[in-house]
Amino acid sequence: MSVKAIFFHEVDDVPHWLASPKREEVFAGVMEDILTFVHPEKPNSVGLSGTILDMDKFKAVLASEAAGAAMKHDGVRPGTVELLVES
Repeated sequence: MSVKAIFFHEVDDVPHWLASPKREEVFAGVMEDILTFVHPEKPNSVGLSGTILDMDKFKAVLASEAAGAAMKHDGVRPGTVELLVES
């Protein structure tokens, strides 16, 4: 069952994060319709939304080395990631 989700987090470099292909590479097959957002008043706060196609597979990808490497490459600040799902 698919579910819509929103992520919030902080990054080191917003233009780098926006331009990175890593999120599409890592989430291919488990998430679609990904949109990116930038907080208008907090310069390092970003977010994304999309549809998670299978939560169990998504969680497995999120816990993978590939996801960790992509987050590091994209400058995602550890401990700032929050996930909200549609209720």
